[in-house]
Amino acid sequence: MKSRVRLSSLLLVVSFLLISLMSVGAAVAAETKIGVINMQKVLANSSAGKKAQEDLEKKMNELKVTFKKDEDVLLALQKEIEKKSSAWSDEIKQEKAIEFQKKRRDLGTKQEDANLELKQLREKHLAPILKKLEQVVKDEAKKGGYTIVLPNNAVLYNADGVDITAAVTEALNKQLK
Repeated sequence: MKSRVRLSSLLLVVSFLLISLMSVGAAVAAETKIGVINMQKVLANSSAGKKAQEDLEKKMNELKVTFKKDEDVLLALQKEIEKKSSAWSDEIKQEKAIEFQKKRRDLGTKQEDANLELKQLREKHLAPILKKLEQVVKDEAKKGGYTIVLPNNAVLYNADGVDITAAVTEALNKQLK
């Protein structure tokens, strides 16, 4: 009889604890507010992001002009080889082939260097924006009562009203004036 009373008491306490834990978990879940942000859109639509993109495009166009000259020289040499190779001696053919390979290799090296330069320029322009953006996202999340803010590319579905991209873009523009 005593063991039944103890068992009943124990079951009652365990049941009470389980019900308490479930209600606490539901309360915590109800308080969680999740926001979503499109980082690419913020960078593309913010004034600082647009300025950085303009600078990158300007540099890219400058580099394209330089490459265009080198590509034209390379194409002219290739056409010359195709047209005149039948009239050349083996020695001249070999010299022209070596010259062509060297010019092609030089152009490839210049393109790799340009890509590295563009990457460094991109990082130089975007690093301060991203640093400020991080703080702006934190501030907007606190202001909006968000517990978590996730990038939109990590979310399969989000309901209307959880995307804070526009608010963050506006706040970033104000911060970077």
